[in-house]
Amino acid sequence: MRFLRLPVTVRGAAAAAVFSLAALAADTGGPLHLLIANDDTGTVFPQNTLSFYAIGADGGLGPATRVSTGGNGNAGGYFGLARVLVTPGSDACVYASNAQSENIAGVPLRTRKLAGVFSGSHPDNRLARNGIGMAIGGSHLYATFSGSGNIGTFQIQPGCTLKFVGDVHAKGLKGGLAEGMAIHGNMLVAAYGDGSIESFDISGGVPVSHGDAQFSTGSKDDHAPGAVDITRDGHYAIFGGGSTASGVEVSDISSGKLTPTTVYDLGTAWNSGSVRLSPDERVLYVSNSSGGRVTAAFFDKRTGKLRKGCTSSPLKGFYTKFTYVGGVATELATGTGGLLYVPEFASEGRSYIGMLRFASTGAGCTLTETANSPVAGTPASALLSLGVYPPRPF
Repeated sequence: MRFLRLPVTVRGAAAAAVFSLAALAADTGGPLHLLIANDDTGTVFPQNTLSFYAIGADGGLGPATRVSTGGNGNAGGYFGLARVLVTPGSDACVYASNAQSENIAGVPLRTRKLAGVFSGSHPDNRLARNGIGMAIGGSHLYATFSGSGNIGTFQIQPGCTLKFVGDVHAKGLKGGLAEGMAIHGNMLVAAYGDGSIESFDISGGVPVSHGDAQFSTGSKDDHAPGAVDITRDGHYAIFGGGSTASGVEVSDISSGKLTPTTVYDLGTAWNSGSVRLSPDERVLYVSNSSGGRVTAAFFDKRTGKLRKGCTSSPLKGFYTKFTYVGGVATELATGTGGLLYVPEFASEGRSYIGMLRFASTGAGCTLTETANSPVAGTPASALLSLGVYPPRPF
């Protein structure tokens, strides 16, 4: 049985609470170290928000301040989507998707004031019931609209604004919609959640298929890719997805096209809904979305091979405070990433952010939840995606 998506949650009026956005003064300089969450707030509440948490020297999180995204989220959707993106540099931008409003918000990191909301084509103005995922390649932002089944292309403009360029309709071999995607250079790799994967040439902006759509090797058994990461040198694409265990697949893409995937069994934890390489590429972090756990596997970036590492215990509050975990974010942009931050999705009330510490132990490892975990998210949050500034360098 595959758990590729979350139910769309409409929150009852009893859960609603009136809140005011905390005032955020623009930063005047100095290094920033922030965790940013797309709260994905649905239509019962005034608007969706981005929550900004200052990261302390010990990796702990300060109180959240919020910025409106100018639209509404949908409190659910595909696990493998990136609903928030953070760009590097001193003029960094934060982009957040608003699935119910079918648009994308742009926010300059320094000012933390909404620069605008940006829509795709007319067909894209269709309820993106399973979310809108994003990826950035060069001067373009790409968005998977789960309502229309399109991958939209936006040109990144000054001030964190976007200009819509065009769409390509993208469906898997069994009609699945694009879920997770990742970019290296001029190559975009997409996973459809129906067992198939595909890559595209984005050298001209709008994606053009390489004609390599194929079913993953694991799809013959119990794995349906729905999340993607790519190595820093663009040699390998790594796929996570829906399964009754923690299965991950790797494709050699050094030829410029996908090749048949190699399947790795990383344990019995439920699902590999999101995958994320550590900044040094030594460790692959896997969100066991339906099992409330996180798995770490050791990755050899020269060969693309994975070997089993360790799996955390169920995170505190699993099935009492929250029901799913989303995509892992790392505290640091170097090494194995420092602390791990994990969005903990709750279908009612508020979500949480779990914090874990990875440690190598000879040939093995441990993943241990910290004493001050979890941190409560903002009221009405439905967390599945987190970003960190400074971001991972690839």
